[in-house]
Amino acid sequence: GLVFHSEVSHFMTRTIQQEETLRTGMSVSDLQLSALRRFPDSTALVCSGCSYTYREVEQKISQFAQYFDSLGLGRGNGLAMLASNLPEVIFASWAAQSLGVRYTALHPKGSEEDHLYILKQAEINALVVDGLVYSGRGKALLEKSNVDHVFVIHGEFGVNLMEEAEKFIPGPLVVKANSKDICNIFFTGGTTGRPKGVAHRHITMNSATIQSLAFWDWPKDVRFLIATPISHAAGGMLTPTLMKGGVFHVMPSFDPDEFLKTVEREKITATFVVPSMIYDFLDKVDIECYDLSSLEMIIYGASPISPARLKEAIERIGPKFCQLYGQTEAPNLISYLSKADHDLSRPHLLESCGVPLAPSLIKLLKEDGTEAAPNEAGEICIRGPIVMDSYWKNPEETEKTLVSGWLHTGDVARQDEQGYLYIVDRLKDMVITGGFNVFTREVEDCIGQHEAVSATAVIGVPHERWGEAVVAFVKLKPGCSVTSEELIALVKEKKGAVQAPKIVKFVDALPVTAVGKVDKKVLKSTYVE
Repeated sequence: GLVFHSEVSHFMTRTIQQEETLRTGMSVSDLQLSALRRFPDSTALVCSGCSYTYREVEQKISQFAQYFDSLGLGRGNGLAMLASNLPEVIFASWAAQSLGVRYTALHPKGSEEDHLYILKQAEINALVVDGLVYSGRGKALLEKSNVDHVFVIHGEFGVNLMEEAEKFIPGPLVVKANSKDICNIFFTGGTTGRPKGVAHRHITMNSATIQSLAFWDWPKDVRFLIATPISHAAGGMLTPTLMKGGVFHVMPSFDPDEFLKTVEREKITATFVVPSMIYDFLDKVDIECYDLSSLEMIIYGASPISPARLKEAIERIGPKFCQLYGQTEAPNLISYLSKADHDLSRPHLLESCGVPLAPSLIKLLKEDGTEAAPNEAGEICIRGPIVMDSYWKNPEETEKTLVSGWLHTGDVARQDEQGYLYIVDRLKDMVITGGFNVFTREVEDCIGQHEAVSATAVIGVPHERWGEAVVAFVKLKPGCSVTSEELIALVKEKKGAVQAPKIVKFVDALPVTAVGKVDKKVLKSTYVE
């Protein structure tokens, strides 16, 4: 009996191990390498005045990987990056990931305190700093952190990363990572508390890439232009572009005129922008002076867009727009509003963030845990292959967010009978005034209907009578004017007195984060001051 039991246990253990092995697929690096080797002589990357073929990109990554490997960096280590849009950002991050090293991008506008916290919390062993832009912060982190290796790109402190990598033979890349390794730790939040590290495994990031290839409105010939940080969300557009055999153009920073000139000159067919960039196209340049006929796919996301401004963009630029909705914990692919859905004959869809994407499952859950009925508001909850592994070294926050097998996004939405999602607010941004719930997104969309308004952001501020009061910050279009009384009356007429702002403040610009989201925390602190 004991022998039989031992044999059964051994068989079961072997079967479980075999099942796990059978379902262990590629790492992110394997997927990237498969693309790089399919089109070796084609141009893959144009960045900072340099051009690299697919073969040259692999060789550069290989040199960086060999150097990191020679220092003993590998599985279980972490590498952080504080840099602008440079080709070395791609080479270094992809090289680290190929060794099984966890990659973390430091927020370009983050505080020194937050950066030091992240380096410690994420157990970072190596830090790469762009010395041209972040020399001051880089030197401070070198002095105050316990990071083993500090590398610099174009700087006079730390170890010169390019010089050291160039000492290695540019041969084929050898991938040591596997699909279950932690690939990235993206830190989110931090203004009102400690940043949380969102940990994703290689298999999760690969799922996101495959979903983007399956559902986005990709052009046949992909020439992708990016002017947002490649160290953050924009970097996620690179792998699918390479898998399509395309070329990825990277601008050092965003300037609306230069962006449109690049589209015209390089015959760009696809791009990623955030709503504030779209507003700049509409307000700061004469779009009609540029030939944008090559553009087929303009992906936008990261923050809500005004439906009125989206309609204006479609009328002036053309039916080229696609919307992504996701969050750091489930990046880019919770839902998608296709080009076909940007239909001016169905204007209500311009308020939507699209339909949920398979194979993830979506539920809208109310406060009591029951599922919301059609057109009833509930929190978006998701389960599926793009959901994060955990908050790194933070089991308490993980348990609050991953509940009963669902990721709770914190976004409140309704879903119509056709399956389209309409986000009405972040739970934390909802204003409770006089006992009534006010969804700031609905107020913003209402104010945005006025022809003089370029952009708006609505927050709640403490009020001794109502608990909170609705306050709107409004940026006007150049040469346009409107009074606060007119905007308050507009909201009263369309949404009711409860939703109407108590105060309207006109501003020259709305503060945004590094990834283009309106920073409501800054607005609240500014208002209080």
